[in-house]
Amino acid sequence: MNIEPSTLPDNVDQLKAIIVDFQAYHEKQIADIQDHYEKKTSLLLEEIRLLRARIFGRKSEKIPPQNTVQLPLFDMPEPEDVGEEHAEEVVRVPAHTRKKRGRKPLPENLPRVEVVHDIPEEEKVCQCGCRLTRIGEETCEQLDIIPAKMQVIRHIRPKYACRNCEGLEDDGPSVKTASPEPQIIPKSIATPGLLAFIITAKFVDALPFYRQERQFARLGVDLSRGLMCRWAMKVAEACQPLVNLLKDEILKGPLINIDETTVQVLREPGRDPTTKSYMWVFCRAGPERPVLLYQYHPSRGSKVASGFLGDFKGYVQTDGYQGYDFLDLRKEVRHVGCWAHARRKFMDVIKAQGKNRKKAGSADVALSYIRRLYAIERDASQKGLSPEGVYEVRQMQARPILGEFKEWLHKKSIKTPPKGLLGKAVLYTLKQWDRLVGYLEDGRLSPDNNFAENSIRPFVVGRKN
Repeated sequence: MNIEPSTLPDNVDQLKAIIVDFQAYHEKQIADIQDHYEKKTSLLLEEIRLLRARIFGRKSEKIPPQNTVQLPLFDMPEPEDVGEEHAEEVVRVPAHTRKKRGRKPLPENLPRVEVVHDIPEEEKVCQCGCRLTRIGEETCEQLDIIPAKMQVIRHIRPKYACRNCEGLEDDGPSVKTASPEPQIIPKSIATPGLLAFIITAKFVDALPFYRQERQFARLGVDLSRGLMCRWAMKVAEACQPLVNLLKDEILKGPLINIDETTVQVLREPGRDPTTKSYMWVFCRAGPERPVLLYQYHPSRGSKVASGFLGDFKGYVQTDGYQGYDFLDLRKEVRHVGCWAHARRKFMDVIKAQGKNRKKAGSADVALSYIRRLYAIERDASQKGLSPEGVYEVRQMQARPILGEFKEWLHKKSIKTPPKGLLGKAVLYTLKQWDRLVGYLEDGRLSPDNNFAENSIRPFVVGRKN
């Protein structure tokens, strides 16, 4: 605070009042700075604890019970002497029997190879001189595997010609040979079985081409990763009609689940190897047979999903990514949200509290509401209810819970700082509320988008590999 000399008062009392006001102003400034520092520090520590939990903590989102006490591993006190009158009460243990888990039997459909381990012939004679008689046998089974074996398929097409017509002019062919069998990749050394093996290992088992290259080298065959990559692209071109049929099946609806994840593509023309690319998955879920379709795109923009859906009419379920916001503007589409993502926001609050969490908080209250919703779904699934029955159960049981939950979220949003993890979780749930309650409208819908997330997970494993 700058005070000009000309403005200094002549009265001492006025000067004291100015000094008191200055001290109050200074103390308020310090208090504001300290409060801002504490809030900022609290937010940063919260983010650090959450980051540590994601890197080193459990991946499971199950909440441990609050009333469990960790017993010490060492220096356990000796039990005190118990009076005779209380001895019976202390040692009483309810009777029970343990059911020993036996080894699971090996599948009956597997072929059996019998190996007989017999004693030598000289030991089959008793000490009395009589020959021993076989009275039974002891058997045990072991599981064996035959390693992969490479072989060469040699195609032979005999040629036929007429000796009687040699040297004569004829309109027909002089030599006849059987037509070659159609191949997925013409003039290629790869059989359909080899192509299926490579594609399955790459996209189902998440085994990169360079690792497959080493496997084939151990089998004595030189197949470069570049060659396998070219084969994979040609197989994709050959399967395009099948892909079109799968897309038509997905667009029949009534529900489409969409999700995406990052992938890295090396040596893509016009793009840096470190640039993010995306693998999209479009699923038809519900009571009918599920259909999956994966599409690669260098972009994560909304045009990818919009171009795939076209004029689709029905339910589309996604996570809260803003690239799906265009679905809310389509009248023929009902955009449904994902409760698993909302639940994960509140789980982050609990993980960020670390090991010092002593009692249940607001995040536990929110999770209890979501847990009750999923208990209704689990009970309906166990009873095998039809979609109509699931719809009725949701209207009677889930809708009142959602009403209570929304009212609680509104009250909590007023009292909770928006920049904290709890505030972000509350605001995210309220912002997504119209989508989150969409699953109530049809018994065929699911509360979450886990079907699509589980379908895209193999690419996450492949990315780590």
